[in-house]
Amino acid sequence: MTKEMLNPDEVGKEDLRGRVMVSKDLVSYQDGAVVSRTLVNKPVGTVTVFSFDEGQGLSEHTAPYDAIVEILDGEADITISGRTQRVKAGEMVIMPANHPHALHGVTRFKMMLTMIRA
Repeated sequence: MTKEMLNPDEVGKEDLRGRVMVSKDLVSYQDGAVVSRTLVNKPVGTVTVFSFDEGQGLSEHTAPYDAIVEILDGEADITISGRTQRVKAGEMVIMPANHPHALHGVTRFKMMLTMIRA
């Protein structure tokens, strides 16, 4: 996974608070890669935007917290506890804590992941 870089000297320093943004424009696609950009990283949770090239994804894993995945662009197959659902731009899924889940790009897709730890 690579970090989206607007300016290599300013990685992690750009303050996006108070700005109007288009979620899907916060990360770019890269051929054969998964790109992520963390927007909020606090002890109580994180908000991260990802882009996945077609066919890319995240292998099955579990997390100790509920996570909300909102598809911003494209389509992904999201599998939770063995059940696969096709999720398209404008749709979201809440992945329950401690349930195995995986994501696979049907097309190139972008998503926002919100994880609440508390």
